[in-house]
Amino acid sequence: MDADVVIEVSHLKKNVAEATGTLHILDDISLVLERGATLAITGSSGSGKSTLLGILAGLDTPSSGQVRLMGEDIFAMDEDSRARLPPRHIGFVFQSFQLLPNLTALENVMLPLELQGQPARDAAQQMLERVGLASRMHHYPKTLSGGEKQRVALARAFVVTPAILFADEPTGSLDTETGRRIAELMFDLNREKGATLVLVTHDEKLAARCDQRITLVSGRLAATVPDPDLV
Repeated sequence: MDADVVIEVSHLKKNVAEATGTLHILDDISLVLERGATLAITGSSGSGKSTLLGILAGLDTPSSGQVRLMGEDIFAMDEDSRARLPPRHIGFVFQSFQLLPNLTALENVMLPLELQGQPARDAAQQMLERVGLASRMHHYPKTLSGGEKQRVALARAFVVTPAILFADEPTGSLDTETGRRIAELMFDLNREKGATLVLVTHDEKLAARCDQRITLVSGRLAATVPDPDLV
């Protein structure tokens, strides 16, 4: 495998048995993404976008096919080994933020480092300062706005310096201006940290900023559109 390739997906399928038969959520998806690249996954609701993202991040399992992250076949691992992947290689930003309500913003950002047994407080403070939340780091999620929660989520994802950042509709629940600011911050952090960025989005402007774009239609890969400036 090329050392610059960080994600390699081969013939990925996801099927779910239903009373009326088999539902094909993903059907024969293959793609390759290099270090530092940005990829937008687009498509209508129900096309399989979030399922694909979850499988790439090791949060869901495919019916067949292979996913290699940083050269490792993640579904050849046992469940415990796969569960240890996110702190080592992966950051994930959820649309619903997924902040722990009983922890402050600072404690939420410290958590992934603490789970790795690494010094956490200074790094978490620096990341919260980087995302403009120095004055809010001791506040609990219930006292933060949607944009502030998403900035905490970004800080938590980037504090471990992940090789790959996955983001599921990172601006989907935000107003237009807040979403624009979050997008700017996400791409700025991506460039600073040298991470590969994979995001699911309905936002055409956000998708257009990525180097590559794939569109899913009923679980199948409909198109791959590279940035014309990179061709």
